[in-house]
Amino acid sequence: MTVNLVYITTGSQAEARAIGRALIEDRLAACVNLIGGMRSLYRWEGRIQEDPEIVLIAKTTESRVAALIAKVEALHSYDCPCIVCLPVVGGSADFLDWVVDEVAEKSGFA
Repeated sequence: MTVNLVYITTGSQAEARAIGRALIEDRLAACVNLIGGMRSLYRWEGRIQEDPEIVLIAKTTESRVAALIAKVEALHSYDCPCIVCLPVVGGSADFLDWVVDEVAEKSGFA
C-alpha cells in the first residue's frame, strides 16, 4: 500500500491544530506535523499577498487521500486551500507499516 504525504497550509495555529486533530480522530492521517513560522507570497484576486501561515504535513495512505482532502476542505477557512499530495517512494519499513495500520478502517472506529 502506498503511503502519501499531504501538504496543507492554514492561516492560524488554531485552525491547523483543529484540522490536524480531526484528521487523526477520523483515522484519515496517522500523524500530522504542524510547522509554524512560514510566510507565503502569492497572487490572489489580482494582488500580490504576503501572509504568515502554518504548514501541516499529514501522513496517510493513497486509499485515504480523497477522504482526507474532503475533510480538510470542509473544515478549512480558505476559499481555495493549498492541499497537495505526494507519494512516498521509500523510507523506514516500520514507519510506513505504522502509517498503514493507523489509517486502516477498523470496526468500532471512525
